[in-house]
Amino acid sequence: MKHTLEEMISQEEINAKLDALAAQINKDYADVDNLLLVGLLKGSVVFMSDLARRLDFDVRMDFMTASSYGGGTESSGEVKIVMDLANNIHGRHVMLVEDIIDTGRTLSKVRDMLMTRHPESLKIVTFLDKPSRRVADVPVDYIGMQIPDEFVVGYGLDYAERYRQLPYIAKVIPA
Repeated sequence: MKHTLEEMISQEEINAKLDALAAQINKDYADVDNLLLVGLLKGSVVFMSDLARRLDFDVRMDFMTASSYGGGTESSGEVKIVMDLANNIHGRHVMLVEDIIDTGRTLSKVRDMLMTRHPESLKIVTFLDKPSRRVADVPVDYIGMQIPDEFVVGYGLDYAERYRQLPYIAKVIPA
């Protein structure tokens, strides 16, 4: 498929949102000493790394891989857990870190699974949110930006494993 990219969110806007999210999380977790950031691979890696560096307290990191996209631009609706956590989260404060919430199916399934493991708390942070696409109700505690129903890439987000390295977020425009 031929396409072009159009910048939607600049690197400066991303950094400003990161600073605001980190300030709120620093305030909310000022008395917590065992926060585990759980990144949903692969898209969350860039966001999670940038966010972790802005936090004023020690954090641990772990990762999961869950997928509902395959190589396309639309969620298939079927969520698969490809890689589970290495850490036991029982009694821990956990923050799921997501790059973008679209339908909410993936995040809802992951959240439900993690809740059965009895964390002390479980909160969700996402950099981007597309509320117009939501089909699964999932409570999101921290949102960087809401965006319209556009397929976007960059800042960790991909199209068929491409464009994750872009320092900005762009919408994909089919040719």
